[in-house]
Amino acid sequence: MTSVNQEPSRSEVDIAASTPDASADLLANSFGDYLRIVSRRIRSGESGALPVIAGLVVIVIVFQVKSSLFLSAGNLVNLMGQSAFIITLGMAEIFVLLLGDIDLAAGYTAACGAVIALWMLAVGDAWWIAVIVALAACAAYGALQGIIIAKLGLPSFVVTLAGQLGLSGVLLYLVSSTGNIGLGGVISLHNTVVNDIENGHLSPTWTWIVMIVIALLAGGVMFYGDLRRRSAGLVAPPVSVSLLKAAGVLVAAVIVAAVANQNRGRLITLEGMPWSILVVLAILFLWTVLLGRTRFGRYVYAIGGNAEAARRAGVSVVRIRTLAFMLCGLTAGATGIIYASYLGSISTSVNGGQNVLNAVAAAVIGGTSLFGGRGKMLHAVLGGLVVGVIYNGLELIGLSAAAQLMWTALVLLAAVIVDRITRRGATAR
Repeated sequence: MTSVNQEPSRSEVDIAASTPDASADLLANSFGDYLRIVSRRIRSGESGALPVIAGLVVIVIVFQVKSSLFLSAGNLVNLMGQSAFIITLGMAEIFVLLLGDIDLAAGYTAACGAVIALWMLAVGDAWWIAVIVALAACAAYGALQGIIIAKLGLPSFVVTLAGQLGLSGVLLYLVSSTGNIGLGGVISLHNTVVNDIENGHLSPTWTWIVMIVIALLAGGVMFYGDLRRRSAGLVAPPVSVSLLKAAGVLVAAVIVAAVANQNRGRLITLEGMPWSILVVLAILFLWTVLLGRTRFGRYVYAIGGNAEAARRAGVSVVRIRTLAFMLCGLTAGATGIIYASYLGSISTSVNGGQNVLNAVAAAVIGGTSLFGGRGKMLHAVLGGLVVGVIYNGLELIGLSAAAQLMWTALVLLAAVIVDRITRRGATAR
């Protein structure tokens, strides 16, 4: 009988390298095996997030050459704030993209949620009550769309396009109904807590403490999970790979903290990490655990891979799709509050259509498939940074809004082409 911990032969590693659905972490028993499997998959088209990271590095270098201010601490922290709402709205879209669906109404769902929150704040309600009501309203609307799509079997594109048009009208109605609060079609934000999401920051000392604690917790969770698998005699990544991942998280946290703690002020001292980064990290953690560690997450991937097979296996496709659209609406509501904090107000001129397309672009550029079954919440972070870098860099070097849109479109088109080619290659193998 073969031992569980027996080292694989070279031929077994080569076979594992050509298995697209299995993780290199779980197939390798040494760091050499890990590198060999990753290298083989890159050559065969299964490159994961590597093209996105490489593309982001190239874009950053180009903008730094064009403008020496691009990598300054002030611009990088500003970039994080600009990208926060794109990233969170991208996370919202990932819930439905994993099913092979799309939510074109999410941009206006976010805007309507922001109007509800700022309206309640303006009339004197507590900030936490306003936030809860706004999130609940957005989640309820997302669930309504999900029920219509799942129960009636209608295309999500058509239903959510109708939702986009309808909510743009609801946005106008809500703002006009606020009376003196929304004069000129604008509702200003007059709450310190909500305003500080984008405009407040931690002290330098607390920035170091919080980021190092987050890095140690994240690295510890990854390493402990692998250790438990090894102790139970299950397949687990090599110790060296686990240590490298934990070290990578720590290095990234140190870099972010060091940049955020640079003085960005001109007339006054301005140091520390913006709260928006912590909000994005909290949402990323919650939704990553939900998709990766729960039955709901496994069902979402199963339906996205093959809805009929999932249904025959006993999965309630209608319920899972409804929940996915509800979570999309909930996350869009959080995005609306972050966006209002970034602008300091919310108005009827919000371009919800462009915002949702940027969110879909972020998810797809990051590596989530438009065809369902493949994607992670981290992809919204990577893709959102790419979109944010493009907008920020083009604006920094003085190019027009038209150029920003065209360059973002080209990057999105390239990402979709790569996704299609990769899928076709994996199917052929």
